[in-house]
Amino acid sequence: MSSRVFQSIVLQMKESTDRAIGVIDEQGTVVSCNQLTWIGEKWEGVATALNANDSGVLVYGDKTLKPLANRNSHFDYAAFVQGSDEQAKLICSLVTVALNSAKAYYEEKHDKRAFVKSIISDNILLGDIYARAKELHFISEAPRAVFLVRQVGSADISAVDAVQAMFSENQDDFIISINETDIAVIKLLTEGGDSKELYRIAKGIEDGLAQGLKIKTTIGIGTVVPHIRDLAKAYKEAGVAIEVGKVFDTEKTIINYENLGIGRLIYQLPTTLCGMFLQEVFKKNPIDALDQETLFTINKFFENNLNVSETARKLFVHRNTLVYRLEKIKKLTGLDLREFDDAITFKVALMVKKYLVSRGIDS
Repeated sequence: MSSRVFQSIVLQMKESTDRAIGVIDEQGTVVSCNQLTWIGEKWEGVATALNANDSGVLVYGDKTLKPLANRNSHFDYAAFVQGSDEQAKLICSLVTVALNSAKAYYEEKHDKRAFVKSIISDNILLGDIYARAKELHFISEAPRAVFLVRQVGSADISAVDAVQAMFSENQDDFIISINETDIAVIKLLTEGGDSKELYRIAKGIEDGLAQGLKIKTTIGIGTVVPHIRDLAKAYKEAGVAIEVGKVFDTEKTIINYENLGIGRLIYQLPTTLCGMFLQEVFKKNPIDALDQETLFTINKFFENNLNVSETARKLFVHRNTLVYRLEKIKKLTGLDLREFDDAITFKVALMVKKYLVSRGIDS
């Protein structure tokens, strides 16, 4: 339980009374107080007296105390008010009501976060998901998206708090620290949330971290899921989006799993199968026989939808020059890029080659 939650409330109460108000933990240590110099003090004997007390309110010396609600037999926190008179008892009871509400909200939120983390980590059985969701009053059937935010370069631990602040207004959104570099954002969506909405959310996270903490990130987005049981799948998809994006979309910093296209299929293929495919496609010469200028021409040709005239214009060469280069490629590889089927085969082969290189395999 964070003492900051209690501290925020007791400081607000300073405006209503001149009494010292605060909270002690089970060890008798003052963890929050509107008299700041008291924080950290340890009051010997108070914890023992509270555990032995059955009447609820306890007067101990010049202070009135009351334990906060707790599931265990022993108290974990207790509110205190300076004074032993009837007014002190009344104030202590009122303070306890406010602190109990804050404590219940915090614990429910914390428990829900742990619950969500266990789901995306696949550390909970399907049957337990339903039971736990009911116990926590968790909205099970609602559209949600998972964003995996990965810090690029040196990691900053304050990134988690920064992302948390971006989504603090909605208690149904969850920010989960996965490791030093990764943060998972589970976002509850409105009905009809599309890919543009997902990109807008991701862009907001990226810009917020870049501007506030100078942190560079890569963000993977999983598919929108209708039920909490599918969050693990969406989380894995967000991770795949980042990994596939590193291979095929190296310039993109926000990658949606649904937009990975054929790269997603290639990434899941065994490397031995990929090697066999390249050998079958390039029977005449290996793909490495093509120089960088030729590969640049090929990529430009693909970018311009196999349009010879438009590609020649973008390359600042004569149309016949480009035709000559395409003929040269045909002689080297046996594939005519002006033919749709051959162009598809060549495009896939380039992606397969890129995938193998990313795995440290050169052929």
